Amino acid sequence: MSESLQTTDVATSDTDLVDYADLLDQTAIAVRAAGAALRERFGDVVRYQTREELMHALAGNDNTALDILRPALTGLRPDAGWVEDELDGGALPPGEWWVVDPAEGNVNHLHALPDWAVTATLVRDNQPVLTVVHLPLTGETYTALTGAGAHLDGRPLHVSPSADLGLSIVATSQARPDEDEKVVRRVGSSITAMLFDALVVRTSVPATLHLVNVAAGRIDAFWQFAGARADLLPGALLVTEAGGQISDAEGRPWTPQSESFLAAAPGVHAAAVATLTR
Repeated sequence: MSESLQTTDVATSDTDLVDYADLLDQTAIAVRAAGAALRERFGDVVRYQTREELMHALAGNDNTALDILRPALTGLRPDAGWVEDELDGGALPPGEWWVVDPAEGNVNHLHALPDWAVTATLVRDNQPVLTVVHLPLTGETYTALTGAGAHLDGRPLHVSPSADLGLSIVATSQARPDEDEKVVRRVGSSITAMLFDALVVRTSVPATLHLVNVAAGRIDAFWQFAGARADLLPGALLVTEAGGQISDAEGRPWTPQSESFLAAAPGVHAAAVATLTR
């Protein structure tokens, strides 16, 4: 893993790796089951007239997945804490926690757009240990385990070998609804800067789907300001285990308390930092 994402000592021995590999497999089974339930709800655009109606529809998707994920993951790790609010950020208390996004890209799901996923990440002392990202519409499952690499349906993932930002596809997610104006303006200025320096700029939500593409070498860099644990922890582990580099937008080590996030192929990381900070 990249030095810019600190690691824990939870998977240092062969025995630990075997134990966590089995836990990763069982986590993937639960996440796929939740994804299958959401796929059954996918199809027509959900219409709503008020924010309250929208929130009710979003909660319906979340609860459908959580009814499967919570008992399954709690059974796998009974002493782990539980985090399911995808908008929460900052550090967690010490110990193990399940950080879950039951419907990553939930608004896309409601609008019959294909860009959504189910994610579950086990975090220990604020470092991701293992993660599963499942895309129900394609059937793809991305997994990563500290010290054991990142995989797509069992095939190893590797970040892009690109060394030229001018030949790179880069991506970002927009600010969340009701985001602070300062953050929104920073997002806008960063997109403008990247439009000058990169080959192509993609702007969409959710963050996790961009990050799996960084891990798979399909795009070369992703950045975001603010952000939440559930948005970034799965992709942070996937990218670092695929050989990528994680930092904040200024190039400093990233933690869940950071105010920005950058994941990039090592060959373009410094150039991306330079673009985002000028």
